[in-house]
Amino acid sequence: MTTQLSFSKQENEILPEFRNKISKAESTEDAKKFFAQTAGNLLTQVFGEAVSCEYGDLALAPEGDTLFTVSDHLHDQTPFRKVWENSDLPHVLGRLAQTAVNRHKHLEKNPEKTNAKIRM
Repeated sequence: MTTQLSFSKQENEILPEFRNKISKAESTEDAKKFFAQTAGNLLTQVFGEAVSCEYGDLALAPEGDTLFTVSDHLHDQTPFRKVWENSDLPHVLGRLAQTAVNRHKHLEKNPEKTNAKIRM
């Protein structure tokens, strides 16, 4: 029997700032960027120097079934893969992605803010 690790404490620590950023997102690209930054920060909290995480290793996929993608660069790292398979990390990132995808869809349907930002 394997031990199931939980990262809900780290999720609760980053959630208020993430929600604040997402609510202020003015474009679909902002939603993607805020998800990638927050997910990267979470991985840094979880792994420290044990895992090398680069911008884009975790990306929002609003049109996909999984809501986000994880790069091969991350999956190829043994510490990441072990934690990924034996923890709630995929679910934590999934909840962050769901929030970002909801904002992304809202901005897609209501492009007024984005258009106003472009005109400035």
